[in-house]
Amino acid sequence: QLQLVESGGGLVQPGGSLRLSCAASGSTLNYYGIGWFRQAPGKEREGVACISSSDDTTYYADSVKGRFTISRGDAKKTVYLEMNSLKPEDTAVYYCAAGLPLTKFGSSWLWAYNYDYWGQGTQVTVSS
Repeated sequence: QLQLVESGGGLVQPGGSLRLSCAASGSTLNYYGIGWFRQAPGKEREGVACISSSDDTTYYADSVKGRFTISRGDAKKTVYLEMNSLKPEDTAVYYCAAGLPLTKFGSSWLWAYNYDYWGQGTQVTVSS
């Protein structure tokens, strides 16, 4: 059974950077599309980035495009989310998720229904 654990969250000042990690156990992530989501208090869960299982194609929400980068680690058991130029509105619990490519990979993979496995989340707080 695939399990996911996020790490790397914390408190950072506006304009700062963080790198989140999503580590897998029970399986490698080679065959899974991976998404990063976030949920702020009182708001719905939002997909921010996703990466395909086949050729590492990526998609980003407009709110993070140009600031966040999703990538896979060399050992195929970790996926990262590099976050730069952080803003207070980026404050949220960040989750990674994995899903088998049962549908064609595209921007729709920013939606939660594509994913079967979820981590517990890591808190990111952007504040001065």
